[in-house]
Order: sequence, then structure tokens, then C-alpha cells
Amino acid sequence: MYIEHLAIWTQNLERLRTFYETYFEATAGDKYINPAKQFEAYFLTFASGVRLELMQRPTIPATKNDPLTQFTGYIHVAFAVGSVERVDQLTARLQQDGYRLLDGPRRTGDGYYESCILDPDGNRVEITV
Repeated sequence: MYIEHLAIWTQNLERLRTFYETYFEATAGDKYINPAKQFEAYFLTFASGVRLELMQRPTIPATKNDPLTQFTGYIHVAFAVGSVERVDQLTARLQQDGYRLLDGPRRTGDGYYESCILDPDGNRVEITV
């Protein structure tokens, strides 16, 4: 058994697709459009085979969660980039490009080397070795 995919609602589908393609080497499949439901989506595939579904529909309200605080439910997605140096490099690149760094890079008490940034929609993205 394995996780087949995760999904994120967004109000700007193309912006979020571009972010994950640019910084996390995702490959987007064809855009799916269901005019009757005003629904659009992309499946993004990563090198590991894991997929992320990005979805947009005008009737979905913006989240009321504050991305700077913790809350119950799914809180972040973590990407392993292979080395401490790559964590540092990608974190620096994201910061230079204007994305908000929440924490790190640092070694955590349980041994991870990681940083945490916000994607364009305010979702937490953890970058680990």
C-alpha cells in the first residue's frame, strides 16, 4: 500500500503549477477541464513517482487558516532533495525569489536537516535531505 497522490485546492492553478515545476522538478500532465462543474486540475508527477493534484473551482473559498501558525489537519508536504547542500541551495534560491522562509535550514531534534517555506498559496513546504 502507498499514497497515490495528494491534492491542493488553489485559486490560481497556473501559478501553483509553475511553482512546483520550477522549484521541485514536477512534470505536469495535461490540464483537465470539466466545464459543467467549473473544475480544472493538473496532476504533477515527481521523480519518485508521487503525484500532487492541483485543483481549482471558483466556488471553493479561501482558507481561513493562518499559514504562520500550526493547526490540525494536513500541515505540510516534504520534499527530499538528497543533500544538506541542496537543502541550503534550494532554500536560498526560494528566498531570493521572494518566497517566505518560516524556519531553517537547521538540524532538528529528531535528526532531520530541513527548512520550511511557504508556496505561493501559503502552504507549508518542507525541504529535507
